[in-house]
Amino acid sequence: VKKAKEAKALYEKSLEQGAEEHARRIAIEAERDLYDGHARKGRREKKKKQTQDGHDANGMNQHFTHLNERGDEISMVDVGAKNVTRRTAVAKAAVVFPPEVMSAFGIVKYDGDDPVSDGRSKSDRHEMIGKKGPIFSTARLAGIMGAKRTSDLIPLCHPLPLDKVQIDIRLEGNRALIECECRVTHKTGVEMEVRNM
Repeated sequence: VKKAKEAKALYEKSLEQGAEEHARRIAIEAERDLYDGHARKGRREKKKKQTQDGHDANGMNQHFTHLNERGDEISMVDVGAKNVTRRTAVAKAAVVFPPEVMSAFGIVKYDGDDPVSDGRSKSDRHEMIGKKGPIFSTARLAGIMGAKRTSDLIPLCHPLPLDKVQIDIRLEGNRALIECECRVTHKTGVEMEVRNM
């Protein structure tokens, strides 16, 4: 019982660390995307001299599309003039499980790319089964629900009628490799939805 509690605590800690790392990566990528969008916009428009704090010589905001020119008010980006196009976004992540977690789920060998466990069929080797059911299947369902609710969870996101949400999770060694894909036919992209999974 003690070992099971320790394994559970390690598993929960690894989930927390994974969520924190995932949130950090999302913030970095979002900032990079905003900067890249500004760079494209800047090439189309007349270049303005900028200072180091992200404002031009007149103190106007040049980086963030959700802020007004002065940078002191937020708003949802107006996509009304954009064309409707088919858009796809893909995000990838890996969750590394410590040996104690692998043991707690009955995976006795995980060297290389093919995890092996006692009594498990080959088709079950890419799923972790807990007391309440399959872990990865539950994670897929939660990810799909998260993608569908992105505009409710992340301020200033446009609500989108998603065409497709697919989440693939496979176990390679002691790592769960996760790939998420979202598609929409709309005036704005699905980058936030794929990251919200």
